[in-house]
Amino acid sequence: MLYEVRKTRQVPGEALRRWFSDENFDLIVWYSSKGAICGFQLCYRLGPEEKALTWFADKGFSHNTVDDGEDRPGRSKMTPILVPDGEFEKTRVLKLLKAAGEEIDASIVDFVESKLLEFPRKERGITSP
Repeated sequence: MLYEVRKTRQVPGEALRRWFSDENFDLIVWYSSKGAICGFQLCYRLGPEEKALTWFADKGFSHNTVDDGEDRPGRSKMTPILVPDGEFEKTRVLKLLKAAGEEIDASIVDFVESKLLEFPRKERGITSP
């Protein structure tokens, strides 16, 4: 079950953020000065690699794999970075998120779910909503 991380770092000049976490997800939600959700990042791990789906009202969607910076034999770990990855297991992520989000504000989960449903899918090289 997702729980809210109470001491979430706020970045000066950025929108207010809230962070929710559990063993499968990290969900960061950004709020405009008027209190509306203006962006979110849903990090999830359904296999050997962590993925991140990000949405901002002014930029739209991106889907990435998290390169954790660990795969550097004989060298220090590097800072994790996001690298493009078009595969998004929408149905599976939605099902897991619905179950994980039962203990947090339903309006947040509903908003994120509605945006995930809008994420374009790829079929035979064609992108469609």
